[in-house]
Amino acid sequence: MTGTCPLPLLTLLLTLPIGTAALCLTCRQRPAAARGLALAGTLTVLLIAIGCFVLLPAEPGWLLREDYRWIPALGIRFSLGIDGLALLMILLTAFLSVLAVWLSWDEDNRPPAYFALLLLVEAGVLGVFMALDLLLFYICWEMMLIPLFFLIGIWGQRGGIAAAMKFFLFSLAGSLLMLLAIIALYVLHGQQSGDYSFALAALQHTDLPTGLAPWLFAAFALAFLIKVPLVPLHSWQADTYSAAPAACSLLLAGVLAKTGIYGLVRFALPLFPETAQSALPLLAALALAGVLYGGWIASAQRDLKRLVAYSSLAHLGFILLGLSAWTTTAVEGALLQMVNHGLTTAALFILIALIEKRAGTRQLDELGGLWGRVPRLSAMLLFFALAAIGLPGLNNFVGEILILLGTFSVKPLWAVLAASGLLLAAIYMLRLLQGVIWGPARDERSWPDLVLHEWLLLVPLALLVLWLGLYPETFLEPLRGPAQLLLNGAAPLSLSGGLP
Repeated sequence: MTGTCPLPLLTLLLTLPIGTAALCLTCRQRPAAARGLALAGTLTVLLIAIGCFVLLPAEPGWLLREDYRWIPALGIRFSLGIDGLALLMILLTAFLSVLAVWLSWDEDNRPPAYFALLLLVEAGVLGVFMALDLLLFYICWEMMLIPLFFLIGIWGQRGGIAAAMKFFLFSLAGSLLMLLAIIALYVLHGQQSGDYSFALAALQHTDLPTGLAPWLFAAFALAFLIKVPLVPLHSWQADTYSAAPAACSLLLAGVLAKTGIYGLVRFALPLFPETAQSALPLLAALALAGVLYGGWIASAQRDLKRLVAYSSLAHLGFILLGLSAWTTTAVEGALLQMVNHGLTTAALFILIALIEKRAGTRQLDELGGLWGRVPRLSAMLLFFALAAIGLPGLNNFVGEILILLGTFSVKPLWAVLAASGLLLAAIYMLRLLQGVIWGPARDERSWPDLVLHEWLLLVPLALLVLWLGLYPETFLEPLRGPAQLLLNGAAPLSLSGGLP
């Protein structure tokens, strides 16, 4: 069922950040106005997303759709739609974008340009989660890449230019292959039906030659898995996360990585169901490698940002393992874990930024004794670290247990190996807490504890972590319909009973 609304809310969600970014660029001599515009724009997007979440029914299928003629001569339409999964991803993106602007409030290096680029990143991500025309999707996919390149290269820390180049080249390579696959689908569908269209619904009915389908699926999957990233496509991640400004690290881990998983769910799996079936064991094996490798490498890190970056690699592998299991429980857990991971990882990057602001470093060997110096900040770090470990009652536990239960039902050994990744998570997170919160202080300087500006960053995140941990049904309900449609939409996969 598709909802109707007198206002073009989806178009507004996409264009509002772009318009606000343009206004920010007009405030070159008024940085305070640029900050205020960026905050107002992101808050407005968040309010629209909350309104949709509260008012739209949690049911299978499209909750809202908008479709307009754009370039009819080429069969290109401005087509947007959201279901329960897309709505949650939009809500997560809007929420973390507000936090990114608020975290960057003191940015004094060309703030109009900085905030304009942040808003363009938000617009690109929102477009990825709403686009139902593959060319529109590709445009939004690239819209994320370009502003991030400049943000990391210009406003990043030491090594920012090299990290931005690596991120750009990895992403561009995958994107160009995906563009070629989109064009191939467009041409094949047009030749078969006479209807040249980039619409997802139309291209799903394209008859693909047996030898071509695996190559097209590989092109889509490569673009998406680079963005996640999945081992062995991850070498850009740690350098980029650590060199990026704090707000960009928050968005990269919190929502950019989810665009890759979303792309698999929305496009790669439905477009190539038979090829996807044969690729599930490989995807699951690589996901499991990411869980174990990410946890192992995170345990050896001395830089807090790199530690969280590699822990993110492990958690994202966990999500992909849940999708690979292809059972209702595991898929629902994986989709929920996309939200969970976005919240906890964003909180950890915020806390690392606050610690670095006070200490001038984020090296474990140069920190210590924070509990006696800044007890409130330390308590928040302890809370979110325990959430990342998967403590019962906090958000990550729910998604992880669903993934493990769903995977165990079809592949017990793989679930047991994945569970060992949780042990590695406990090791590196507890070592982080021991090195930062406890132990002797490295110097005698006094630091300010959390102030109101910082509480406003952390308290909403903490409340959501508790909400998801204690009553996940609020967020699971919108995901059940998309999960079931995904499973049923690829009949060979549903009949196979999960991993072979």
